[in-house]
Amino acid sequence: MCPAHASHGETSAAGRITSVLDAFRDDREAMTVSELARRASLPKTTTHRLTGELIRCGLLERADGELRLGLKLFELGQLVPQQRSLRDAARPVMADLREATRHSVNLGILEGSDVVYVDILAGPDSPRLPTRVGGRWPVHAAAIGKAILAFSGEGIVQAVLDARLARVSERTITSAELLRQELDRVRESGLAYDCEESRPGLVCVASPVHGPGGLVAGALSVSGWSARLKPDRAGPAVRTAALTISRALGARIVPPVTTTSTGSPAKAAPTV
Repeated sequence: MCPAHASHGETSAAGRITSVLDAFRDDREAMTVSELARRASLPKTTTHRLTGELIRCGLLERADGELRLGLKLFELGQLVPQQRSLRDAARPVMADLREATRHSVNLGILEGSDVVYVDILAGPDSPRLPTRVGGRWPVHAAAIGKAILAFSGEGIVQAVLDARLARVSERTITSAELLRQELDRVRESGLAYDCEESRPGLVCVASPVHGPGGLVAGALSVSGWSARLKPDRAGPAVRTAALTISRALGARIVPPVTTTSTGSPAKAAPTV
């Protein structure tokens, strides 16, 4: 039950407003009151009243007889501290990475069992992503999601593994055991891969971004067509860019010392 619901099971005013605004997910830019009521699972009369109030507040607006999200929501979204500080630190690095790779560069954070994309710089030759800025994607079906999840607390990881791992593409990992093995590999290399797991023909390589105290703040990725983007070649650039953003956020970069199978020191990629 959403916190916006009353304790006796009825939806609160805040809950009804949230249902109306949530109805615009899945790239629905505009819709009629009737469609909005159906998608929000609310009576049409209630929806009509709520939308009138939201229009007066600037959270919704009318366009060609339909309703769409208002500019005030965008303005408020820019004030979210985590999103703003992460995006501000990442934007110049993302621009350089796009220039160097000619592929799309993406920045995401974890919310529940989804990745929320807070910034996307589309590459000139890259495919259209299955999501957008502000859009969500299942954490287990994206390189960004796996990069974040690998460095998240065990409770967060276990909650994802215990849930149903939905198949969004033919190659999506839907086994909890296989996903855990994948996360182990991400922790070792600092890189996560999406080999057509989110969409056929789309590949991606991601690396975690850390903030003060070493806590994972999000992840950075490069994505493109499988015939053009070679993740193993793009990986070092993505890792370097993610570490650069981590430093800008105040993370302390410490290169760990590992050993080979013979017990001698081996050089490892820097981690946070």
